[in-house]
Amino acid sequence: MSDVLELVDVSVVRNGRALVDKISWSVAEGERWVILGPNGAGKTTLLNVASSYLFPTSGTAHVLGEKLGGVDVFELRPRIGMAGSALADKLPRSQTVLQTVLTAAYGMTAGWQEKYDEIDERRARAFLDRLGMSEYLDRTFGTLSEGERKRTQIARAMMTDPELLLLDEPAAGLDLGGREDLVRRLGRLARDPYAPSMIMVTHHVEEIAPGFTHALLIRQGAVLTAGPVDSTLTSANLSRCFGLPLVVERHGDRWTAQGLPLA
Repeated sequence: MSDVLELVDVSVVRNGRALVDKISWSVAEGERWVILGPNGAGKTTLLNVASSYLFPTSGTAHVLGEKLGGVDVFELRPRIGMAGSALADKLPRSQTVLQTVLTAAYGMTAGWQEKYDEIDERRARAFLDRLGMSEYLDRTFGTLSEGERKRTQIARAMMTDPELLLLDEPAAGLDLGGREDLVRRLGRLARDPYAPSMIMVTHHVEEIAPGFTHALLIRQGAVLTAGPVDSTLTSANLSRCFGLPLVVERHGDRWTAQGLPLA
């Protein structure tokens, strides 16, 4: 099994501050990772390195077998699917849901004069159907609810048949129903043996879908621990990560975390 991501002593420094500091971490083909940590821990920075949109200040990063700094990122990026708020802000609100997904076939965010093959449209419709968006094909992106936008983005991220799928806080801003619907659909995707390797950033263990295999805990730019999800998501580890006493429990294939009551 080959690595789709390998970081060795990676640091990213901005204005004299290390956003991530000497991180070594690898993701093997077929693994589904969740990155957990408090605000400002460096989670999104790691994801941006994995997406090739951010280069390390020091250390080495290999993505899909290619070394950042020694590869044409415009050839690498179509092999990586990404969904998150930064991309969502670039998507035109006036485009239909179907158009929003189709533009990913050309690596664009907005349609221009490109023409799509029938197979492109079939793929876009299939991914939208998988995410429960078949009834919204002609709706404009700007009129969707937050949950509907999240699902459209994930369908869009799958459009290029990526080898690595990156999800930056996909459940952020969702109500309980929207979160549970998204977690259920992500679980179906995570358990699909033909789905790409996956890395998801979140703040909440409740958002970890069934099928995720590994977890990385990060605090103040440094890795606290990483490994199989069952042995990594412990009360002791999460308490260290978030800086307060927590009780972490697993119920079936889902997780919960609660703070201890004050004395």
